[in-house]
Amino acid sequence: MTPLLEGRQLRKVFGGLIAVSDVSIAVQPGTIHSIIGPNGAGKTTLMNLISGIYKPTGGSVWYKGQEITHMPLYRRAHIGIGRSFQITNIFPNLTVIENVRLAAQALSSIPWQFWRRADSHKDFINQALSHIALVGLSDSILKPASMLPHGGKRKLELAILLAASPELLLLDEPTAGVASEQVGEIIHTIDTIRAQGDKTVIIVEHNMSLVMGVSDRITVMHSGTVLAEGAPTEIAQNKEVQSAYLGELYSDVMQPKTGEGKHDH
Repeated sequence: MTPLLEGRQLRKVFGGLIAVSDVSIAVQPGTIHSIIGPNGAGKTTLMNLISGIYKPTGGSVWYKGQEITHMPLYRRAHIGIGRSFQITNIFPNLTVIENVRLAAQALSSIPWQFWRRADSHKDFINQALSHIALVGLSDSILKPASMLPHGGKRKLELAILLAASPELLLLDEPTAGVASEQVGEIIHTIDTIRAQGDKTVIIVEHNMSLVMGVSDRITVMHSGTVLAEGAPTEIAQNKEVQSAYLGELYSDVMQPKTGEGKHDH
């Protein structure tokens, strides 16, 4: 099967620092592919190369079999790539539904007509309502986005991304800053998106319960290179991964505790 997205021998150098060193990654359509690793491993740099925020020092990015390495960021949204950031990217003073409606309208071919009533855009409103329902914010459609808890803002950002009808969602730390009791809701939302069957998701994430719970495949980065790649069970049992990253800290998520091993964080 042809990957939906490929990074081929990607390399990024900042001054004398090699942040990403000849990394290749292939993401299959309809899957959730997570990228994990310790701080400074190169995860977000790799995500920025894939999404077009950074231009690679070397290597190339391919989407649906076509090279998009030098395609401008705004064009990528039009070919079906949506990207979230660690910091939420919403209009705080607009309501939840206005945030999502504007996103749907922005990528449509219908021209902007500022003198028209907002409720005359019925199609956009209906689209917005369905995306809001999908992420579980239907009870908050008329609230200003600024009034949502942080977890709610992350969900709203997902709805805004979905409004652009992307085939590929790039999620950078979707649980960043989210209260622990809301992490399960974010996991459920991502699972719901996957269940629709027409989306592919790449996630950079520290939360191992999310990564292990939703991923079809996991790429583990360490010092700018790929340390391992495989299904969650393979990654959980990989000794190299455990010693380099997961270790005792994640042993409760990854595997039953045996009481063995040193506590060397």
